[in-house]
Formats: sequence, C-alpha cells, structure tokens
Amino acid sequence: MSSIKIGAFALICVAPLCLAADGDSPAVKEHVDKAVKIAGTQWAAQENFFCENPVPNRPNDPVITPMKIFDNVYILGSSSTTIYAITTTEGIVLLDAGYPDQADTVLLPQLKKLGLDESKIKYVFLGHGHVDHYGASRYLQDKYGTHIVLSAADWDLVGTRRDGSKKSQEEAPKRDMVIADGQTMKIGDFSITAVLLPGHTPGTVGYIFPVKEGKKTYTAGMFGGTVLVPRIAYNLDQYVQSLQKWEETAKKYKIDVQLQNHAHMLGLPEKLDKLQSRKPGQPNPFVVPTATYVKYFQVIEECTLAQKQRAAEHPAASKKQ
Repeated sequence: MSSIKIGAFALICVAPLCLAADGDSPAVKEHVDKAVKIAGTQWAAQENFFCENPVPNRPNDPVITPMKIFDNVYILGSSSTTIYAITTTEGIVLLDAGYPDQADTVLLPQLKKLGLDESKIKYVFLGHGHVDHYGASRYLQDKYGTHIVLSAADWDLVGTRRDGSKKSQEEAPKRDMVIADGQTMKIGDFSITAVLLPGHTPGTVGYIFPVKEGKKTYTAGMFGGTVLVPRIAYNLDQYVQSLQKWEETAKKYKIDVQLQNHAHMLGLPEKLDKLQSRKPGQPNPFVVPTATYVKYFQVIEECTLAQKQRAAEHPAASKKQ
C-alpha cells in the first residue's frame, strides 16, 4: 500500500486502484454519505469495502471448509471465489466452477467431502464469462457431458483476455446453452430464473432460485458479477443501471437469501462460523429481510458512483499501481 498527495487531496493506493482517504470532493462525499446512511450497522463493513478499500479476488485466497448451508444448497470454493452446488431430483446444479487449475485441488475434493458425486453434475450456470468462474466447467463438460449455461454476450467473452487476445482454448468451455433475460429453466423439482446484469462484463447474469430449510422455502439471489475493483469493470454506467435493476428485481421476487460468487465482501467466514455454531431455532445467517437485501445493493450503487466521481476528478491517480 502506498500514498500519493495531490495538493490537499490524499490517496491510498491499493493495487490496482487509488482511493481517497480524506479530502473527498463534495460530489464524492455526497455518495459516500448516502452509502453510510443506507448501510447502517448491517452493511457497514461492506460500505467500507466498496467505498474505501475494494480488493480483488485472488487464486491463492483461503479455501473454505465446504458445507451445507440449506437443505438443497452447499457452498464450496474459496473465501473470495465461491461456488454453490444445488441438489435436485435430476442431479446437481453448480453456480460457477472456480478456477481451471483448481478443479483437482479444490472443487472435486470438496464435492467428495460433501458426499456429492461429480458425475451427477448436470448443469453449470455461470455468473459471467471470466476464467475464475468458468474454471472447471470444461472438465465437467468433456468428462460427463455437463451443460454449461451463460448469456450470449458472455459466451463471446469466454476464453478472451482483457486485451482481446485468446486464453488457452483447452481450458475454456465449448459454447453450449444460452440463457436470456427473464428466462426460467426447470431441472427436476428445481427452477432457476436469469436476469441479465451487464456492467462487470457485457453479459453478467444474476440468478434467482428457491432454497429449502426444513419446512421453509426461501428465495435466493446471486448477482453474478459484482465489481470488486472499479478500474477493471467493463462499463460502470451499465453496472449502476444493473444494480438498480437488481434492486427492483429483489423487491419483485422477495429475495431473502444473500449469496455471492465473490463472497469476501459479504463477511463469509463469520457467516460460516455462525452457521456451524447456531443452535436449533436460531436464524440462518444467509437469510435477511428483503429490504435489508436491497440495501446491500444500494450501498454498492452509491459506492460505485463515488468511485466513478473520484476517477473523473483524478484520472491519473486512479490508474496508479
């Protein structure tokens, strides 16, 4: 971490973005103040993450202990790049598939530890077309005929580097099923609805689906491409529009389960600790009131606007590191 002074304006540089530590302009401060007010105590840590100290996920982030978080949902992967396995009457559905080079070291051993048969994975629904999400999907596709589901726009992105060159096509899944905005797919007793949310990538997808715990059924939402570091977003204007769209979608569907495929800004370790230690009758830490769920994305929206304004005011500083 390093600091830069531009007159009275102080910056803290956290690669790859420089962020204001003090001296924010009134325009920036207005958005930050709104984010703080919306966050309250519930999302205070998330406000700090998105407004002040965003950090990207990394391949060497700590691996989590895989566990069942609902009767039909399991969490796997790492603290920052998270995978969900959902059991249905027609096999297993994955949301994302982690990094390609971690299939043998993370995903497959975790599935085995949970007693889930990798050969039963029938579908992988991808949040977006970056390599840290499509990961092991090519392995599953080639070995078991698993269907890979993604938006048309991000199928065009899969296997492409940010500079436009191609990654190794051996690790990228072959173009398979395309899902459209508002489309619902049924897999046995399970249904999942897609919402297109461009911004992090051209074809980021959010997913809405039921989760079960005892006699209760909740509605889970996973925003498939949260911008962790604003500098590497595809289009921040589209991203803000998508956040607003997701907020309205959450109200419409009454989403009350907060899942993220980049979960380190969600306080994942604490949630998993609470899940393991909770006593009968205590709430599931992944369940939140719909209004609280919506506020989480309103915080991200205001922080994104603050970061955009900082970059506009100090474009050179925002590109340091």
